[in-house]
Amino acid sequence: MKHVSMFRKEYAGRVLVSICGVLMILITLSIGAFLVYKGSATFTVFGHSLGDFFLSADFNPSDSASGPAGTVGAAIFIAGSLLTCGLALLIATPFSLAAAIFMSSISPRLGQTYLRPAIEIFVGIPSIVYGWTGLTVLSPFIRDLFHLPYGNTVFTASLVLALMIFPTITSVAADSLAAVPVSYQQAAYALGSTRWQLIWRVMLPAAGPGIGTGMILGLTRAFGEALAVSMVIGKTRAFPKNLFSSTSTLTSVIASNMGNTFDGTEYNSALWTMALLLLLISLFFIILTHLLARQGGGGKHGPS
Repeated sequence: MKHVSMFRKEYAGRVLVSICGVLMILITLSIGAFLVYKGSATFTVFGHSLGDFFLSADFNPSDSASGPAGTVGAAIFIAGSLLTCGLALLIATPFSLAAAIFMSSISPRLGQTYLRPAIEIFVGIPSIVYGWTGLTVLSPFIRDLFHLPYGNTVFTASLVLALMIFPTITSVAADSLAAVPVSYQQAAYALGSTRWQLIWRVMLPAAGPGIGTGMILGLTRAFGEALAVSMVIGKTRAFPKNLFSSTSTLTSVIASNMGNTFDGTEYNSALWTMALLLLLISLFFIILTHLLARQGGGGKHGPS
């Protein structure tokens, strides 16, 4: 009887886990199908082409379902997202690698005891706190430092995003460096390598796929962030002339305007198309992450 009871519990647990897994898959597919349905209306219902959406900078859609057709050019928002998120990645990556190297190679005990818990605190800070801090502290500082008429710029938004993605990149990079086999380190020291040569020539190449995965995860977080970015980027509908210009991103436009549009209008459909584009970008990054993970799994013989 005892064995039968244990079997029933194990079977019930397996069924429960399977149901949860299938449910998550169905929810994900449902969200994707819903975004495809809503986002494709820009092209199927209102007759715009892909060029009208991706290549045009004229964004003035109609807010009426039966009114005259407007324009749905999202080139400004796409360029703003790429520039802001790319700059944030460039800013955050060196600091993340430095922190990861410190935690894994320079002082593991101090890093694990103090630095990692401090970094993990950043993950739990709400986006509104980042945005409000950037708006009230960072924006005036950037304005006064560079003698600008305003501080809501691409550079300000990139700094805020860099701070938000820093914990993600650091944690994944530190775990990847810590996973490098000890035999690699012993072999490098046996050949007369210094600690820096070990880090630069052995550990970073061996942990490269994992570090790349962390960078992609951080970039995905940056692309999906809406609230903090919309508070500090200025939200102007213009291509940024330089890093100290204001512009708009896909997420900031969606967050600022979705609540002011009516379902079924051209304006609403254009915003859903931007949301669909963000989903496709996320899927691309997920696929790239899996490819890097597969490359890391196949590279068990160490760096060349």
